[in-house]
Amino acid sequence: MSDFLPPGWTVQEGHGIGLVIAGPSGAGKSSVIAEVLRRDPTLAFSVSATTRPRRPDETDGRDYHFVSEPEFDRLLRAGDLLEWTTYGGHRYGTPRHEVLSRLLAGQDVVINVEVQGALALRRAGLPHPVVLVFLVPPSREELVRRIRGRGTETDQTLAARLAIADAEVRQIPEFDYLVVNDTLDQAVKRVEAILTAERCRLRRCSPLA
Repeated sequence: MSDFLPPGWTVQEGHGIGLVIAGPSGAGKSSVIAEVLRRDPTLAFSVSATTRPRRPDETDGRDYHFVSEPEFDRLLRAGDLLEWTTYGGHRYGTPRHEVLSRLLAGQDVVINVEVQGALALRRAGLPHPVVLVFLVPPSREELVRRIRGRGTETDQTLAARLAIADAEVRQIPEFDYLVVNDTLDQAVKRVEAILTAERCRLRRCSPLA
């Protein structure tokens, strides 16, 4: 705590930053987030729930909570999701306790969601505004290469994902920051810079009532 603040001002304590990272499938969100978390162990990661089948390199409870359609319905009925959306025929949602418990304890939380989910989180009525980061690859050709590299897409599903991506990039003006994921190291450094800037925002200081 600095004694150089204006008289009657204080740094707000007791709430963390919700850093939401979204972007088209294939932008590299998971890789960027994993490296950001590795470099800053004070950060928490909000594990989303999804009805999507688990990929071979994914772990339940680490990458996603992989749930059945009936279980996802139960979470919705119980009000246990801050937001949810359907993407590529599967449902995704952000468990309320994954975010609120950490934010209220003062921990910064990284949230990996789809684009519509990110916008829904902004409207979710959290105690403090979330920070929205849109992650994009350096080119559409690179996006195609990354999606094909998974080895999980048919020509039909690839075309569907690209159509969704084209629609998603039109939502960029709704976000706070844009990060180009040309190389992993540079993208991570940009996200780290955003987090540092947000930790220094004046809205985290306020005049005492």
